Amino acid sequence: MAITRAFKNGVNYDDFNALKHPVFQNGSMDICQRSTSVTGITSEQKLTDRWSLNIGSSGAFTFTIGTGPGTFGLNKCIKLDCTTANASGSDADANMYITIPLEGQDVQLFRKGTSDAKTFTVSFFVKSNKTGTGIVEIWDRDNDRILSKTYTIDSADTWERKCINYTMETANALDNDNAKSLMVGWWIESGADFDGGTLGTSWADRVDANRAVGQTLNIASSTDNEFLLTGCMMVPGTFTTETIPDFVNETFAENLVRCQRYCQLIKADATTTRFAMGFNNSTSQAEGAVYLPVSMRTGPTLVTSGTASDYGLTVAGAIGTCSSIPIVGNASNTNPYFQDVFFTQNSLTANNPVGLCGKTTDGFLRFESEI
Repeated sequence: MAITRAFKNGVNYDDFNALKHPVFQNGSMDICQRSTSVTGITSEQKLTDRWSLNIGSSGAFTFTIGTGPGTFGLNKCIKLDCTTANASGSDADANMYITIPLEGQDVQLFRKGTSDAKTFTVSFFVKSNKTGTGIVEIWDRDNDRILSKTYTIDSADTWERKCINYTMETANALDNDNAKSLMVGWWIESGADFDGGTLGTSWADRVDANRAVGQTLNIASSTDNEFLLTGCMMVPGTFTTETIPDFVNETFAENLVRCQRYCQLIKADATTTRFAMGFNNSTSQAEGAVYLPVSMRTGPTLVTSGTASDYGLTVAGAIGTCSSIPIVGNASNTNPYFQDVFFTQNSLTANNPVGLCGKTTDGFLRFESEI
């Protein structure tokens, strides 16, 4: 006999796969495979794994990993510091928001586009030196539909938990695939091009002027400003800060595995760190298969240090120096759990075995299949 369990507000426990397996990856901001500090940000920038900053005409910012509130084990956060203010105030095209994109197949539980469309809650912890109104936007990228709601930072320099309630619409279903279907964004700066209309609190076709109406945080207004965010979750049901379940803080290993679907870093921690074993397919190039611990979303692109001398090939214990940076030979969508990588180096012996290595501690291979 099936057992039905419910929370105290009557929401069926079966809806809460999103708690056991959170919809947002890395809502705790613990995983950061790219960089834990970036300065001079004036355009789109990756932050912690799965989270990005969209920014335009909004001054310049520094991203660091800040200290979280500690609640539910949330010890880290995204921290943005304004380093160059928007000198002319909020330019019309000023825009800045922290965002996470989601695959369509990961948000089918919300049943958008069906008669059983779900209510849902976005919850998060936020801290800033500024009080005021912020916006959290839900963007249906498949149908270019927008839904935005407000929240308020009540106390400066204080961690606060917020809950915002939404309802999925019964029309305009999300694609059930591995492409970008839904984006959730935290607006913290906007100009008239984005806040000069009427806030879209009901689902509607995207009109940029309606996306951030009422947003007053304007973090780019002064170099004294900062904005911190962590503990982000999205769950079915309608909750307040008193009734919402605790943030589910996955183990570090679980969190990392979910992030590795989109980004995997292999970094040299010493000279001659082997990325893969392979063979010389000519007198100037070697290839090797890098087997990844997690199958990626799709065939990835390869990011390197950009410096050829950070890489080399080892033969009989001796390491040479690459003449160009490594490249991916075949970014297979069918088999995104391994990738052929090619290293270029002079004076090789064709068909001999070889090790594909990082020659300095700056060498790395980062495979990316973001959406």
